[in-house]
Amino acid sequence: MSARAVFQAVLCSLVMVSALSPAHALTEQELIAKLEAAGYSQIRDIKSTAEGTSVKATKNGKEVSIVVDRSGKIQERR
Repeated sequence: MSARAVFQAVLCSLVMVSALSPAHALTEQELIAKLEAAGYSQIRDIKSTAEGTSVKATKNGKEVSIVVDRSGKIQERR
């Protein structure tokens, strides 16, 4: 395999990894907007954890605990 082919393979891999990775962590305002768009209100107690960002909120009149992972996926904790 030529050096040029290796370089192109490495470059292609880096582009793919960067495209699949979040460009940056959500700011608090972006996180709140994302949760409000998903139907949550009274968003509070925002804390960074090993899993992502933990949040307390209300949805459909019920108190919920949420974790938003680094990719932006919202998961309710029970």
